[in-house]
Amino acid sequence: MTRYESPRLLADVGNTFARFALEFGNGLRSEVSVLRCDAYDGVQSMTQAFLALQPEGHAVRHAALAMPNPVEGDAVRMPNRSWSFSIELLRQALSLDTLLVVNDFTALAMSIPRLEAAQRTQIGSGTAQESAVIGLIGPGTGLGVSGLIPTEDRWVTLGSEGGHVSFAPSDEREIVILRHAWKQFPHVSAERLLSWSGLELCHQALVENTGMREEPRDAQRIVSAALAGEDPLCEEALQCFCAMLGSVAGNVALTLGAVGGIYIGGGIAPRLAAYLGKSAFRARFEAKGRFADYLSRIPTYVINAPHPALSGVSAILSAAYR
Repeated sequence: MTRYESPRLLADVGNTFARFALEFGNGLRSEVSVLRCDAYDGVQSMTQAFLALQPEGHAVRHAALAMPNPVEGDAVRMPNRSWSFSIELLRQALSLDTLLVVNDFTALAMSIPRLEAAQRTQIGSGTAQESAVIGLIGPGTGLGVSGLIPTEDRWVTLGSEGGHVSFAPSDEREIVILRHAWKQFPHVSAERLLSWSGLELCHQALVENTGMREEPRDAQRIVSAALAGEDPLCEEALQCFCAMLGSVAGNVALTLGAVGGIYIGGGIAPRLAAYLGKSAFRARFEAKGRFADYLSRIPTYVINAPHPALSGVSAILSAAYR
């Protein structure tokens, strides 16, 4: 096992929580510390708070942070939180030799080659081809889409805004949901429906279609009620969500030629791994007419590894020092 000259700082900064760890060598990592973002005024103070808790002698020289926003140039701004910073000024403030800041979905994609068999759950049939393109889709606060392309000696991530493609309904129920969404949004993307807020929108549309009066529910309550079998409309909303996710995942597989498999990450999927297997997800993944047989051979997996983005930023940091 390779040990580093000094520990490396790994971080996955979300809109609500941030996860930090120190990496002492290949496969050797500290316990993950989870900090609430509301307790700090920015990335710098939060990172300094984490480092202040570490034992003396753990001087960090290299660090990599995953952020939930595009990273272009030196200036970083979080769209869902009033935090912004300069990568170079943050590097200097933290006394680092190197600071890499990447999109969180890029980090998640880079974690895939490091996953062990127990850290993924296969949904349906299919066998991955070796050294082939891999697709990634992740419903959560939004809908992330990415891909991994194999080269001779490493993987290259594909930057994408595929979550913002136009949503296409596949049955009458989804037409009802689309018409409901059109009342609020002139353009309904896949992300509008395949996200936490999208699940809430689906539930609202189904409630409205029945003519019932019901207070809006948040996504967590919808999922809990559906999984417990406590509310038929919550169950229907979740069933519809899983079916639509299957259709969009199939689109990603066809677009990328992802015969290495499609992986599902994000904040929603791990909780739904067992449910996805019983839902219409896989049937809709394969329901692409003349290409149904092609898609039937592509496996789909739910990522269930703890803190996979930290593994991804570790891979990115290691690649920078090959």
